[in-house]
Formats: sequence, C-alpha cells, structure tokens
Amino acid sequence: MTTPQYKQAGVDIEKAEQFVRSIKIKSPGIFPIDINKNASSALITATDGVGTKIQAAQMAGKHDTIGIDLVAMCVNDIIRYGAAPLVFLNYISANRLNIKIASQIIKGIKQGCKEAETTLTGGETAEMPNHYKNNGYDLAGFAAGIADKAKIIDGSQIKAGDKIIGLASSGLHSNGYTLARRICFDVLKLKIDTYIPELSKTIGEEMLTPTKIYVKTLKKILERNRINGCAHITGGGIIRNLSKIIPRKYKAVIETKKWEIPFIFNYLQRNGKIKSQEMLNVFNNGIGFILIVSKNQLDDMLATIYKAKETAYLIGEVSNRKNLENALVII
Repeated sequence: MTTPQYKQAGVDIEKAEQFVRSIKIKSPGIFPIDINKNASSALITATDGVGTKIQAAQMAGKHDTIGIDLVAMCVNDIIRYGAAPLVFLNYISANRLNIKIASQIIKGIKQGCKEAETTLTGGETAEMPNHYKNNGYDLAGFAAGIADKAKIIDGSQIKAGDKIIGLASSGLHSNGYTLARRICFDVLKLKIDTYIPELSKTIGEEMLTPTKIYVKTLKKILERNRINGCAHITGGGIIRNLSKIIPRKYKAVIETKKWEIPFIFNYLQRNGKIKSQEMLNVFNNGIGFILIVSKNQLDDMLATIYKAKETAYLIGEVSNRKNLENALVII
C-alpha cells in the first residue's frame, strides 16, 4: 500500500511502520498496575510531535497554537483506549532559546491541557547550536492516563453489525504537512499569507488551525456507553489507523459520501493531482476520530455526541470478512 507523492515529498509511511514493527513497541503503551487491592488498572502512555506543521508556524511567525497540536496528538491517543489523560510533559529543542517564541509555545500547550482536562506537570528545553536554522525548533510531548483494565478499548469487542461513527476534524490537524506544503508553496507558489476565498482565510491560517481535542466528548460518551473500538486518525490516514483495530474475521466498510469533506482536502487533491487512495492514506479528510459502537447504542451515543456540540457522521458498518479481503473496504 504505497503513497507515491507523499514518499516523493520526503515521507515514507511504510518504512516508519516497518521500523515500529521491528522494535516491537506499541504506541501508546499499556502497562498493568495495581492502584489499590480492589482494582486492577492500567497506565496508558503516548508520545508524539507535530511534524513539519512547525514549519508553517515558522513561516507565519505564529507559535501560540502549535502547542495545542502537541497536546492533542498525545491525549487523543490516550483517550482512544478509554483513559482520561492525567499528566502532560513537553520537550522543546532549539538552535538558541528564543524566550518570546518559547513562551508562545507554552501558552498553546497550557491551552491544550485545559481543553483536554489534564495538567502540564513539567518539561525540558534544550539549546542545540547549529542543529537548527535561525529560530528553528522541534517539539515532543508525552501524556499518561489511567484506565480500568477491564474497560480498555482495544477493538477486541468489535463485531459484525457494529456501526462506525466519524467525528469531524478541525482541518488538516498535524499530519500530511510535508505533502501539503509541497503542493501549496512549491507547486502553487503560494505565500503563507495568500488569501483563499473558498476558505475565507489565508492558507497559513488554515494550516495553523489547531488539531481538535476529543477528550471531553469521549469522556461524556464513556459515562453512558460502551465503545467497541476507537481510532485516532493521524499519520497513515483513515486507511491505516482504522485497519489496525479491526479483528481478523471482520472488515470495516466505509462510505466516503457519508460525510462532508472540507474544502482544503479537495483543494490539495486537485492541485496536487493526488489519487483518492493516497488522500485516505495521508490525510484525515475531515474525520479526526472514529468510534465503533454496537447498533443498539447508536442512537443514544449520537445524542450524547450532538449534545457535546460535536459534528458526527454515520460513515460505515462492520461486517464479516471473507478470505483475502482487506480489513478496510472504501466505497
């Protein structure tokens, strides 16, 4: 399953996945712990960065939202297992520490932690002279949460007939930026402040829209309902992230016409001449988080989602998989 244009832009998703498989580490990690004698719990951990979205922030000279992305990429991975994030830590490395930029970054991290109902407990900064250009920097985040071991959402409860709900993304989130930047700035020769009428904003404003944090919504859902499977749609898009959680004897059938794909994705596909398969392999295409639920819980869950003022779409269903069929079928 290749993504030729993304690979040509400099990112090889398959090679990254081969590396993860070779070191036999899953992310997030799940570690059984005993909090007290009466409960068996698990520590859920996740770590991530924001990739080359940082370059868009540097081009725009705007660094007060990139920290929200950093938090989102980690806490969304925590909540997909059913664990509310408890703590968040950050790492900032830079050529030379620019206090103004670093303060803006931390402002965003604090905002992200507030949205995720978690706590920024610490972090680390490192000056690395000559490692980055000018005011260049990189970010990493780490989050941890606790889940009831018996209630961890790992996909094992998924069955035929389950419904698939897609929660709308806020835009590109924090994946696919190497390809998006190539299309916008190399192919189309846009400037970061070029105004795009169909977006009613500049391309820079669109690119820096923060990744949506789904923690509050998921917590409300979990108070009332059981979720059989969750997928945070990050690197690898819907295809890779959803396929990972589907049990071997089932398949997920997704109907792309069931949701409204935001203009930015159509814009990139058209101008980059990207095939639909690659779009689903690189970008979230308007779906930032996926829930798989039992049919008898669908109506109640949708009501909870709408009450939380979340945009959601019924995008597919789980069915039995025949021999040689893929875990994910797109129609």
